[in-house]
Amino acid sequence: MNTELIDRSETNKEIRIEIAPDEVRKVYDAVSKKYAGKVQVPGFRKGLAPLDVIRMRFAEDIKNDVIQQLLPERVTSAIEEHGLRPLSEPHIHLEDHENLKVNGSQTLVVGVHVEVMPEIPDPAYEGLEATRRVRQIGDDEVESIIEERRQQQSTFLPADDRKSEDGDMVIVDLKGTFADDPEADPIEVTDLEVQLGDDLIEKSFTENLVGVKAGDEKEFKVDYPEEFSSPALAGRTVEYKASVKSVGKVELPELDDEWVASLDEEAKTVKDLKKRLRDQMETLAEGDADARVRNDLIAKLIEKHEFEVPNALIESQARNLLDNFARDLAEKGVDLSKVDQQFVEMTYHQMRGQAERDVRGAILLERVADLEKVEISEEDVNAEIETMAAYYQVPVEQIRASIAQQGGPSVIENNLRTRKAVEAMVGKAKISEGEWVDERHPAAAEAAEEKPKKKAKAPAKKRNAAKAKAGKKPEKKK
Repeated sequence: MNTELIDRSETNKEIRIEIAPDEVRKVYDAVSKKYAGKVQVPGFRKGLAPLDVIRMRFAEDIKNDVIQQLLPERVTSAIEEHGLRPLSEPHIHLEDHENLKVNGSQTLVVGVHVEVMPEIPDPAYEGLEATRRVRQIGDDEVESIIEERRQQQSTFLPADDRKSEDGDMVIVDLKGTFADDPEADPIEVTDLEVQLGDDLIEKSFTENLVGVKAGDEKEFKVDYPEEFSSPALAGRTVEYKASVKSVGKVELPELDDEWVASLDEEAKTVKDLKKRLRDQMETLAEGDADARVRNDLIAKLIEKHEFEVPNALIESQARNLLDNFARDLAEKGVDLSKVDQQFVEMTYHQMRGQAERDVRGAILLERVADLEKVEISEEDVNAEIETMAAYYQVPVEQIRASIAQQGGPSVIENNLRTRKAVEAMVGKAKISEGEWVDERHPAAAEAAEEKPKKKAKAPAKKRNAAKAKAGKKPEKKK
């Protein structure tokens, strides 16, 4: 067997294999005899048909078997001979397959195509520049959190002897059918709490549920806007039937030291609570600023290094991104079986760009880890598992079992290795402190600090999740 390595590109290699006629003939004879011993040919007793007859009658089957016996071992041997480490199954083609004879009268020529990792130079990761910007926490944000806590501890006071008014809470069982698809699964929600007049509630709900009382039935239609927060409802018309169960007011606890002391917090006064919340939010803002620096440095590392990325890795990552996107849609109520195939293909194509950046970044960070001589010990892995268990508030063994299903401790090792590579890059970067700039407005990067915008009012309690599906408005763009 003779082999030749042909470089098609940085990541695509071809091995040309020539298998000598005498090797082919040896396998051809063995396969032919095997067929002769087991097949039945009309006019001959089993096992006694002439070999030439067997070869003519079962020519295509014998040919396929000969190829199956010849190729696997020789392909593997050729790949090892040239020191290649394929990223996926090799693609094999036979030269002039249609006219190919495997009776030993000609050389068998095989092309083996494999994808491999590119050889990249040592990345220039030292001295990268980034600006660290910490978002300032406004008083209104602290007040918003406190207001949300009060809403979560609100009390419903029934007033079932009167009709509902603007500002009331109405509790209903709701059933909705799609006007454009009456056969689709209906929307069914029990004990849905609707705060009449709330800015976060679709106006149609307030308009139709003002003036009702316990025991009433009310039918109405809602035309959801194209930009509605739930993709399953956006741009669609739903016909609802509401059964009113109760009408009343929501009473919030007084914002005083007594209420603060009743919370499961270390703070005992309103002043202490505000300081504690601000400290927590500022800590999160500091962590977010650090994360932005890391992401910025990784992006600059990627931009500085151009090299061919293996298609097999891009496709794998793109499929992961598409799977995550599909799960998000399903969680929002989208029937995936009804998603247009063209939309799926377009989404996959768009995700390939992000996938290529992800893979390029992973390759570069792996090289950084090599240069920094990053090593991950068993103690490091165990500590990370314990940290994960504490974060998710589950037993350590549960985390270990989950990791085992996802590929074992090597998954943790790889994550820690990448993390330490990023830390090394940050440690050798030139990082300056700068004023906060909202990244949603890139043009303001050189302008004065933009004040954080006030958050939308929190909904009364964390109600039934179906509230978002049925009546909650999309959040306004900031």
